[in-house]
Amino acid sequence: MQKSFFNTQTEMIYKGVLRYLGKSIFIQLSVVFTFTGYAQTRTASDEDAVFIKRIYNQALTTSSGYDWLHQLSVGIGGRLAGSPQAAAAVEFAFQELSAMGLDSVWLQPCIVPHWVRGEKEVVTIVNSSRIGTQPLSALALGNSPGTGRNGIVGEVIEVQSLEELDKKSIEDIKGKIVFFNRPFDNTQIQTFHAYGKAVDQRGNGPSKASVKGAIAAIVRSMTGRLDDVPHTGVTIFEEGVAPIPAVAISTLDADLLSSLLKEERTKVYIKTSCEKLTDKKSFNVIGEIKGIEKPEQILLVGGHLDSWDVGGGAHDDGAGCAHSIEVLRLLKAMNYRPKHTIRCVLFMNEENGLAGAKAYAEISNLKNEQHLFALESDAGGFSPIGFSCDADESVFVPFFQKINTWLPLLEPYNLHLSKGGSGADISLLKSQNGLLCGLRPDSHKYFDYHHSERDTIEAVHPRELALGSAAMAALIYLVDRYGLDN
Repeated sequence: MQKSFFNTQTEMIYKGVLRYLGKSIFIQLSVVFTFTGYAQTRTASDEDAVFIKRIYNQALTTSSGYDWLHQLSVGIGGRLAGSPQAAAAVEFAFQELSAMGLDSVWLQPCIVPHWVRGEKEVVTIVNSSRIGTQPLSALALGNSPGTGRNGIVGEVIEVQSLEELDKKSIEDIKGKIVFFNRPFDNTQIQTFHAYGKAVDQRGNGPSKASVKGAIAAIVRSMTGRLDDVPHTGVTIFEEGVAPIPAVAISTLDADLLSSLLKEERTKVYIKTSCEKLTDKKSFNVIGEIKGIEKPEQILLVGGHLDSWDVGGGAHDDGAGCAHSIEVLRLLKAMNYRPKHTIRCVLFMNEENGLAGAKAYAEISNLKNEQHLFALESDAGGFSPIGFSCDADESVFVPFFQKINTWLPLLEPYNLHLSKGGSGADISLLKSQNGLLCGLRPDSHKYFDYHHSERDTIEAVHPRELALGSAAMAALIYLVDRYGLDN
């Protein structure tokens, strides 16, 4: 009966690898799975299955993650880098990790940008012949400058892509407000793919519009949902480009503005008071359990402490911080003593600069540290469906082969493995030649909340959050027990 189960699971592994990586390396992986994967899994399966079940039982009955998330997203709230709330989050995380009896807990300094939103944005369609004057739901984009106290008004020109903007002449754009209105591709099953296909207009659009002489930029919110809720996010002005005011408007208002532009020349008034202040000192928060056999090899779990200043940053990324702290708590509660060092890193400033990730990677490289494995949670607190994996191409195939031998232990919990990105904060560790993974929760609703006022504790289910912690702890346990050597 046992042998039949694992033969079936091995067939599923074949199909999964073929789907994720393609036929080019399928034959290589087949040999590994046939002669080593099945034997190893069958030998250790009973003991490992029991331990992983214990992890899930602990997470689903004694989890502290939701309490931590409540404090971050409700007690502290939006935690943009440089803000008093971000400082409060650092202190809270440090105290919680210190109280867990870890081997080491410390603060790692980093210098972060300090951008403030200021007063509520005013964005209004002006004197339309069809609808008159009408306000639009809007949020300024991070790094955007303010308009000044009088605001600005200009004629709007709509584009669907950066390429379309490039084809416009300076005369077409100068003195106007550029409206980037490419919607999410809702045919994408994985909504992060839709986000990836649309977000360039928010990240780079205002800078490119400024080069052409635009006085401001309006961007359709990065969500596939049609509603009146605007979503903020960072925009980046290239060096030497004059920053211009940039706002995101809700998807319903984007559709309204687009329909007006098809009928008449339309003007919009924008008033914002956001500004970039002097950079500030902040910290990554780090805690670890030292390995007893290979302490020099680090297994990292992490998320980012900062969030946008609207909403409570519950899914993005309070959930990831709660997941990561909970991994250490679960293993401590089970009296598990790891072979490798297991380190929790709560990064600062992922949203608008990656200052924490840059500081962490720089210091790690100077110390010649070896991150054998890094696992980031920055995709929300919904039910986990697996992990996506990345590494330098020189080591990816053997590492991915190895973790696929554990699929029979993970698939009972609806967890699967794929090739793909890991996470923004841990991506800077790629040069250390370890395996980088990202927790992948169900993504269908994530961008309903992402970077908006709707990203609150009410949007996170305690059971789903606990399942994410358990999934991460299970994978950390397997990497710690077996390493990544074939």
